[in-house]
Amino acid sequence: MEIDQFTLAFSRILDEVEKAIVGKRTFLEKVLCAFLAEGHVLIEDFPGLAKTLTARCFASALGLSFKRIQFTPDLLPADITGGYILNRRTGSFELVKGPLFASIILADEVNRAPPKTQAAMLEAMEEGQVTLEGETHSLPRPFFVMATQNPIEYEGTFPLPEAQLDRFIVRLSIGYPNATEELEILERRRKRAGDQESLSAVTDSSEIQHMKRIIEGVLVDEDVERYMVSLVHATRTAGQLAVGASPRASLAFLKLSRIRAAMQGRMFVLPDDVKYIASDVLVHRLMLKPDMWGTGHSARSVTDAILSTVEVPKVNVS
Repeated sequence: MEIDQFTLAFSRILDEVEKAIVGKRTFLEKVLCAFLAEGHVLIEDFPGLAKTLTARCFASALGLSFKRIQFTPDLLPADITGGYILNRRTGSFELVKGPLFASIILADEVNRAPPKTQAAMLEAMEEGQVTLEGETHSLPRPFFVMATQNPIEYEGTFPLPEAQLDRFIVRLSIGYPNATEELEILERRRKRAGDQESLSAVTDSSEIQHMKRIIEGVLVDEDVERYMVSLVHATRTAGQLAVGASPRASLAFLKLSRIRAAMQGRMFVLPDDVKYIASDVLVHRLMLKPDMWGTGHSARSVTDAILSTVEVPKVNVS
């Protein structure tokens, strides 16, 4: 069965990545789900928690090209998109492609770059192309951005506007390893006698495309679709929120819940598949009202309240 092929391929990719990333299976599942949904991921977490390593490992396991861009206050749009350079020998201008021309991009500390550079990257995320000197250039397919933010240092940063945050399909955090996991990290490092874990490509672009075709065949009951829409609409009427989620959130629910169902070996979506990714889809799209600041409310607490109050449909799986 095709669904069995999907499940095996999904697990094979995660198993390869877990050779380098210890104890973060759920986080890695959600990153892979976002990749297969052709979305982009915003990771907000503390330094040293393997954000860069995660992106590099997925690129290796998926057999795709990888570039890391360190965002800084002096980074210009041309530094990431590239541009035309005069070749003095031939007298003609030649295109020099920037680091955006790779399949997996790590946009490290994206909020440190000025808005003009952020906009250039976010345009590439949305359109899958860049325009240089009036000429449009397509980016590689697939094209997947993992952007990071440090939640403890905001001095000298340019926070992403809410309209730009909405372009990320999910916002994730990794979290610290527990003591047992951290001991395993040390043991693995000692045994391999080097910092870099060598990973192999366990899939290719044709299999990735086949996995995406299988996802499109996963069934979504009308009641489950209504549940997705009800969750999104509840954010627009919540008294604590000034801004609710856009239709992009509904589309994210549809795409990611199908992948989660396929990951579980099912060709139909359950409400639990929606709940699995609900907070990650919604939290970064919501804005509290100013009078809610300092009251103990947060986007996550409002999301949790919505999940507990919106009626969950009963789906017949027979």
